[in-house]
Amino acid sequence: MNCATPEPARPDAWLGGRLRLRQPARGAHRAGTDAVLLASLVRPVSGLTICDVGAATGAVGLAVAQQAPDCRVILVERDPDLAGLARENVALNGLESRAAVVVADVLTGGAERRAAGLVPDLADLVLTNPPYFEAGRHRASPIAGKASAHTFTAHGLERWLRTCVELLRPRGRLGMIHRADALPDCLDSLKGRFGAVAVRPVQARAGEPAIRVLISAVKGSRAPFTLLPPLVLHAADGSATPFAASLSAGAAWIDDHDAG
Repeated sequence: MNCATPEPARPDAWLGGRLRLRQPARGAHRAGTDAVLLASLVRPVSGLTICDVGAATGAVGLAVAQQAPDCRVILVERDPDLAGLARENVALNGLESRAAVVVADVLTGGAERRAAGLVPDLADLVLTNPPYFEAGRHRASPIAGKASAHTFTAHGLERWLRTCVELLRPRGRLGMIHRADALPDCLDSLKGRFGAVAVRPVQARAGEPAIRVLISAVKGSRAPFTLLPPLVLHAADGSATPFAASLSAGAAWIDDHDAG
């Protein structure tokens, strides 16, 4: 009888192979296109501290760390198993000196968050992919980890963003991705906390309704709202557009390009 411990799954290759990422088994929540878009949303300036809130296995934060070698990254994840994979991914990519994992639930009380290390004014840039649905308003996945990653309790988005505000330093920047139909809720939650709000719709193909929105905003700013040109992921034949392909390869920043 062979009692040998099975070898761990081979890491996925990201950013054209520059980032290796261990993820849960297929069927569970895994980083995909949304993580690629969020990771490439904001080009960090030198020396920033970046917080990836709801980091899961660390795809977004570690992708930014690979592309911005003079920035520090904090990966915040509430699920201990995912946080464990995030720590493996930090080591797998040789980023121990610039990346740390904090196990914390951003929806808990302030005292608990701060005890875990989520102190006010922690970051210059917060990147976040919040759960996309409220409990009772969608059909939850039968896979517990996937359901948890996708589902909020009531008023969860506002509470999630309130924590992001606390983590940001004055004039710090928020970058977020969400469902396109959740844009009104997102804007309501940002109101009074952020200015310079910029929204970029994401379309699967040109001329189709948006499926996602990419949102950036500045804490405490009074600058006006901007609606940006859409980012189109696929050509008519289903192949990736040149810009989307560049993002997947870690060769572009959405901030730097007119994706229309």
